[in-house]
Amino acid sequence: METLEENYEALKTALIGYGRVGVAFSGGVDSTLLLKVAHDVLGGNAVALTAAQRSVPGFEMKEAADFCAAEGIRHIVCTINELAVDAFVRNPPDRCYYCKKNVLSNIGRAAAELGITHILEGTNADDLGDFRPGRRAIEEYGALSPLLDAGLTKAEIRTLSERLGLPTWDKPSYACLASRIARGEPITEDKLRMIEVAEGFLMARGIRQMRVRVHGDLARIEALPESIAKIAEPDFREALTKKFKALGFRYISLDLEGYKTGSMNPHGAAAG
Repeated sequence: METLEENYEALKTALIGYGRVGVAFSGGVDSTLLLKVAHDVLGGNAVALTAAQRSVPGFEMKEAADFCAAEGIRHIVCTINELAVDAFVRNPPDRCYYCKKNVLSNIGRAAAELGITHILEGTNADDLGDFRPGRRAIEEYGALSPLLDAGLTKAEIRTLSERLGLPTWDKPSYACLASRIARGEPITEDKLRMIEVAEGFLMARGIRQMRVRVHGDLARIEALPESIAKIAEPDFREALTKKFKALGFRYISLDLEGYKTGSMNPHGAAAG
């Protein structure tokens, strides 16, 4: 607990020193804590910058907007078409690099119009152990990573989020929809929408931490062990099969190994 308090104080001290900042805000666990603390210590000098992309589901955008409205935080939404970036669409192993570079470039322009020179993003201390090509784009752009610099881990971020009453403290990890598509398989808007609706179907039925992975016309569902039996129940399975096939999937499978972060990445080494 002593380390947590020290890290939290280090975060606040660093944020005060930045003066006026734009926080790259996705509505996830990490960026929500970062934005909350930045706004607590900097007030109106902390602005939320959200990238509206085709690979971001609608519920994430709504949650981000609702949080800023509830907290009284200025929220700038930048509409970005990542499908216009050929390197992203090809879906190579370093796809996240091209996406992050595109996002930072766009929100950076919006920040510059507001006179903001510091862009903050939510990498945490645990992320360095993952395969994260987007980290290269962050370093090239010169965005700042206060959570990482303060040494805050994911568990500590959730603890602080609960203490501060943030709705994201127990929010499941949720990477972008493009992370569900097998590497090398082109990313299309149709596939992204299929994934969004398919995962929405599962979430609406109480399956919180899961992924619908796409391999051509096959949907591979990853879920926590306690959810696998529920999904396999006759009524659930029948409704799911009907829904997924209506979306355009020809085959539907349930991965018996369960939910795994980064199973689409090289050697299954990263979050996603």
